[in-house]
Order: sequence, then C-alpha cells, then structure tokens
Amino acid sequence: MSWKFLNKKPLSNERKYQVILAPVITEKATMGSEHNQVTFKVAADATKPEIKAAVEGLFDVKVEGVNTLNTKGKVKRFRGRLGQRSGYKKAVVRLAEGQSIDVTTGL
Repeated sequence: MSWKFLNKKPLSNERKYQVILAPVITEKATMGSEHNQVTFKVAADATKPEIKAAVEGLFDVKVEGVNTLNTKGKVKRFRGRLGQRSGYKKAVVRLAEGQSIDVTTGL
C-alpha cells in the first residue's frame, strides 16, 4: 500500500481552474470522444492525481484514467528570423462508461 495517497488533500476550486487550462479541439482529439476520451491543455506542474481530481470536481464525471504528454513548441520563421512557439502539457482523460463532457460549452 502506498503511503503518499493516504494523505491526499482535496483540491481547492482555485487550483482546479489552475490545473485545467483549456480543452484541445483538434481532429485527433475529437476522434477520442468515440472512446470516452477528452483532451485538455493542463498546467505544466500538474500531476495525474491533480488532473483527475480537477476534472471530476469541475465536470461531475467519473474518471477512469489520465495519460499526460508534453508537446514541444515548433521552430518557425518570422521575417527571416528563427523563433520558437511555446510548449505545453496535454492530458488525455478517459471517462467511465456512460459519462461525457461537452467541451463546446463553458464552465
């Protein structure tokens, strides 16, 4: 049994809104909705348990699993000079059967 999960503190409402930044609306992310998955842009310091607690608290759904990945910013040219876009962290949240989140409406 892991001791670090015994001392879990509930997330404050402020931290929930700091963890979940925005939904990701792409063709690949919307294909995940067929498999009860929703993709969010999250804070870089957010952990998987924090993301799970934030999604369950904000949207009143049951989360089965969370996968995270860091996307690196692309190198682009602007007027002949090199620049780099900012990278960000994404979370793919798998919901329980029968649960859904409508990302087109706001909170």
